[in-house]
Amino acid sequence: MPTPHNEALKEDISKTVIMPGDPLRAKYIAENFLDNYKLVNSVRGMYAYTGYYKGKRLTVMAHGMGNPSMGIYSYELFKEYDVDEIIRIGSAGATTTKVPLRSVILVEKCYSKSNFARIQNNCEKVVLDSNYELNNKMEKVSKKLNIKLLKSVVYCSDVYYNETEDPNVLYKDYGCTCVEMESFALFHNANVLNKKATCILTISNSLITGEELPSIDRQNSFNEMIKLALESTLIK
Repeated sequence: MPTPHNEALKEDISKTVIMPGDPLRAKYIAENFLDNYKLVNSVRGMYAYTGYYKGKRLTVMAHGMGNPSMGIYSYELFKEYDVDEIIRIGSAGATTTKVPLRSVILVEKCYSKSNFARIQNNCEKVVLDSNYELNNKMEKVSKKLNIKLLKSVVYCSDVYYNETEDPNVLYKDYGCTCVEMESFALFHNANVLNKKATCILTISNSLITGEELPSIDRQNSFNEMIKLALESTLIK
């Protein structure tokens, strides 16, 4: 059944969903990696495509920016569309020079000061785990594709232009190797609805050195992450 934010029919959405933040990245993945794909949602420009990757039926849908946006789309996919698992793929800013640009991060745990979980159902947790089963698949595929995968804690912020958080403190005190903005809401919704979720990230910039990948390098680096996510869905 369609929702106010998703016009797709229930049968239009696969049981496994790959979620980038940018709608145009969802379009890029569909056009370059999926066969026989079709656009199943365009409400608010949040594109969703369902097609096939090496015979595996998949949906690729954008989630927008921040916990509130991810919270809406992931909750509806899990609750209204009976999605079993969501893999977020995105970019992140490094909080330490030990994590160079282009590094691929597998999010084992997410630390956040967000009020999302508390407001949603009075959950007071500030650290949430991703799904072990999905992570195990990621690790197997990374070895097969010879992709160096760093398992890590990440910090999920509600504020992009943050003038109070010190990235050095996030790394030294909490072990967070990078900062992103959506995994906390995704993991919380998965816990609430007894579903599976994980997140892999490409380091696109450094909050320590100020380095940042140019557009073409960002695209090429993200292709590695996209392939990792897609290939992991083929493992039973």
